[in-house]
Amino acid sequence: MITLMEDLPQGTLGLSFSGEVTGADYDRVLVPAIDAALEQQGRIKALLVFGQDFQGYTLEAAWDDTSLGLRHWDGFERLAVASDVPWLRQAFRAIGLVLPYPVRLFNTDELEQARRWLGESLGTIHVDQQDEVVIIAMIGRLDPKAYRRIDDDLANVFSHHAPVRLLLDLRQFDGWLGLNALSMHFALIREYRTLPQLVAVIGAQRWQHAAQRMLGLFVNARTRYFDSDHVAEAQQWLCAA
Repeated sequence: MITLMEDLPQGTLGLSFSGEVTGADYDRVLVPAIDAALEQQGRIKALLVFGQDFQGYTLEAAWDDTSLGLRHWDGFERLAVASDVPWLRQAFRAIGLVLPYPVRLFNTDELEQARRWLGESLGTIHVDQQDEVVIIAMIGRLDPKAYRRIDDDLANVFSHHAPVRLLLDLRQFDGWLGLNALSMHFALIREYRTLPQLVAVIGAQRWQHAAQRMLGLFVNARTRYFDSDHVAEAQQWLCAA
């Protein structure tokens, strides 16, 4: 059984799944709801809630689910899934890696957090410059749109700086939302890898230090890591080298 949820933010579609979900449930509730929301909004945010009494899909419903997903592959802005069912969480975790939009898992007692996440803005990338230093600050959890938004900014800034002295600020960076965002990150590195001469990476987590060492394998530049409270030292290193 599929039930439409109410009291959700504008542009958000909420669906609750219980018992055994059949093809008739898809035809009667899910497909019309998604089609109507896409017609009104263009792209939608969705909240899927699977209760403890959720038993799974019939074969017909599973086929309808696949067909629906392919038909609306890029019709969602983001997807929140609330469930305590282990196999279902694992399935959505795997699916989220290949979908072109962010997917985030919540427990069923975290519906308020799920609603908040659907309503808040995602990550962003700020491009700036101070004298001869180009500053790129990666903030929050990045989706592919964050990279598309900075294409022109990067091209403009890098065209006026040769060779480039780059300060990469990761202090507020929380990672990538899906493989698409990560692949766009590496595509960006490949495109500009010959331009930087020096790269200072500022971070606050251990994995960010490892990321600096990995970055050194892909760019033709000297790289160095600085802890989050050593920003001034990083800028001095870039300017003095």
